[in-house]
Amino acid sequence: MATTSGAGGPGRATGGGRRRGYAVTGRAPRFGRAALGVLALVAVGSGTSDVGREGAGPVDAPPGSVSPARPVSATVPLASASRALPPRSGSGAGPLESVAVGSPPQAAPGEPVGPAPPGLRFRWPLDGTPRPARRFDPPPQPWLAGHRGVDLLAAPGARVRAAGAGVVLFAGPVAGRPVVTVGHGAGLRTTYEPVRADVRPGERVAAGAPLGQVLPGHAGCPEAACLHWGLRRGEEYLDPLALLGLGSVRLLPS
Repeated sequence: MATTSGAGGPGRATGGGRRRGYAVTGRAPRFGRAALGVLALVAVGSGTSDVGREGAGPVDAPPGSVSPARPVSATVPLASASRALPPRSGSGAGPLESVAVGSPPQAAPGEPVGPAPPGLRFRWPLDGTPRPARRFDPPPQPWLAGHRGVDLLAAPGARVRAAGAGVVLFAGPVAGRPVVTVGHGAGLRTTYEPVRADVRPGERVAAGAPLGQVLPGHAGCPEAACLHWGLRRGEEYLDPLALLGLGSVRLLPS
């Protein structure tokens, strides 16, 4: 039979080795069942995410009302995460997306499309419907290599025609290649190479007017001759097939 002594005097004897009566001096204060339950929840929850937990404070709660966040590891489905992302501040734009932009609808014959100024009509620079040997593939940066036009398969000596009405701006060699350039207004101009020119700078030409003849030996051409057809607006290279409603849209870094 054991006895206990407390701060107020001797305690009563208890049976079976169980202590009852006064608290032992120096013993830590005891917690109630509710407090112990809270501690257990904190211990269990310390390794989980706060996402979706009941009682979590709102994201816009004032400072001090939400306990500091702990590092968490959570896997969220991509679609759900995209929907949950807020728009950029002040932009009104949602999450960034990867968007594929296809070719625009085929235009009716003679209808101005793409980057053409109002009132202008464009056509192929060769007779018939030539087959592209190499498509427009501009570089991501101006100083990098790329293909800044379209190569059209042609027979050596084939007639080259102005794709649209305008004024001949240049006819001569550029880096050893014979080039013809036609301005169409609004900063838009088309280029043709390699071409033996039959026109001179300053001449006005109508759409389909002869400019010269295709010469063989264009670099990268899979056959005897190709006409390299280019399009620029100011200093920006564009897809010349857009003049016919056939070009693709490319989004490049600014």
